[in-house]
Amino acid sequence: MNLRDFRYFLAAAEHRHLGRAAQACGVSQPTLSVQLRKLEATLGVALFERAPKGVVITPAGARLLPHASAALSEADAMLALARGLRDPLAGRFRLGIIPTLAPYLLPLVFAPLREALPGLEVEPWEDQTASLLERLRARELEALLLATDVPDRGLVSQPLFHEPFLAALPPGHALAAREMVAEADLANDILVLADGHCLRDQALAACGHGAASGGSLGGSLRATSLATLLNMVAAGYGTTLIPGLAAGLAQDAGLELRHLVHRTGRTVRMVWHGRSPRQKAVRAVAKIITDRLRGFDRAAATGST
Repeated sequence: MNLRDFRYFLAAAEHRHLGRAAQACGVSQPTLSVQLRKLEATLGVALFERAPKGVVITPAGARLLPHASAALSEADAMLALARGLRDPLAGRFRLGIIPTLAPYLLPLVFAPLREALPGLEVEPWEDQTASLLERLRARELEALLLATDVPDRGLVSQPLFHEPFLAALPPGHALAAREMVAEADLANDILVLADGHCLRDQALAACGHGAASGGSLGGSLRATSLATLLNMVAAGYGTTLIPGLAAGLAQDAGLELRHLVHRTGRTVRMVWHGRSPRQKAVRAVAKIITDRLRGFDRAAATGST
């Protein structure tokens, strides 16, 4: 058995036709057919039933297919790691990022990253902070983009930029008549995200609530995404605080945005293993993000973002 035969196996299972599978693999159909028969002989089971119009995977083939797929994935990962070891600024770079940041930051930084680091394949993994930290500690991710500091001696945390919060108000809300809104004035009807999102605790703390509180409606309404939260505000259920990069989404939802009196916000950080062999790539990515967001805090404060 070899990896090439596994690729033929997966291609035949995907296309259910030996001719199309051979074309996808860049070989002749007789070559692919011969190698599949050799693989079947080695395994001692039939992988496919041949038919005039194609092939049908057998029950044995279906049981073996995930193992072939896993073997190829591990081989590809090994090759990617080796490329990264030869050139620290090349290969796959798995970057964890929280959901309240990913949709708004990634479109701003992907082009600069591709231009500055053409050999680096940035692969974003979106999840909540706790899950991302688990993946980082398991070495499943190279680095994380978080909005909270991490008190872990084994991890390095580097601030990248400050993101101010904005008050998001439904049209006609009493606070919309003000040029700036005091954070505490949002406390009576603030809506927040569900447990597990760091933005939830940050918003509650900014408005004077304890982390366990959810505002007047927190017990009955819980948004699992920032988009849902803004739709709830637009429907008149309350107010909320949003990170500055999400201002466009709030405006699209028809909300009134106001700056905050105390300029409350959050610091976006890059977090990685202190002994990571990809530290050069991590620091390069961090620098590009910092450069791209330089001055964002000041621009958001003047409403020129």
